[in-house]
Amino acid sequence: MASNGFTTCLWFDTQAEEAADFYVSVFKNSSIGRTARYPEGSMRPAGTVMTVEFTANGHPFLALNGGPQFKFNEAISLMIFCEDQEEIDYYWNRLIENGGEPGPCGWLKDRYGVSWQVIPDSLDAMTSDPDPAKASRATQAMLSMGKLDIAALKKAYDGE
Repeated sequence: MASNGFTTCLWFDTQAEEAADFYVSVFKNSSIGRTARYPEGSMRPAGTVMTVEFTANGHPFLALNGGPQFKFNEAISLMIFCEDQEEIDYYWNRLIENGGEPGPCGWLKDRYGVSWQVIPDSLDAMTSDPDPAKASRATQAMLSMGKLDIAALKKAYDGE
C-alpha cells in the first residue's frame, strides 16, 4: 500500500478475500493486490487470510478478516456517481445480488453489509439548485424512491 493518500479499510469477520473478489468483479479499473495470512500463534488459524489489498474503480481498499466484533452500518457509505440510468441499474443490481438489501433514496447494503449510495452525477445540482422550488421537487422525488430514476428526478425538478 502507498504511504501517502488514503486507503479504506473494510473489517470483515472471515469474508475479506471473497468480498475483495466480488468488488473487483463489479467495478472497472479494479484489481487484487497483496494478500497477507495469519502466522502461527495469532488470533486466527495459521495460513488463513488476514488482509487483502485491492483496488475498486481506482480507489485503494484493504479488506481485513478481523473477527465478528464489528459490523458495518449506515453511518459510513460509499458513493457511486453514475452518468446514466444504465450505470445506476448495473451497480444497483450487482450490489444487491445474492443477499444485498435495497434501501431508500439510492442507498443499499450489499451481501456483506457495506452501505452504498448509487446516485446520478446530476443529483447534487438538482437538490441544491438556487431555485428552492426546483430543489424541493427533486429532493421530494428522491425521498420517495428506492433505486433512483434519473428521468423521474428530472421531471420532478422541471415541474412536469
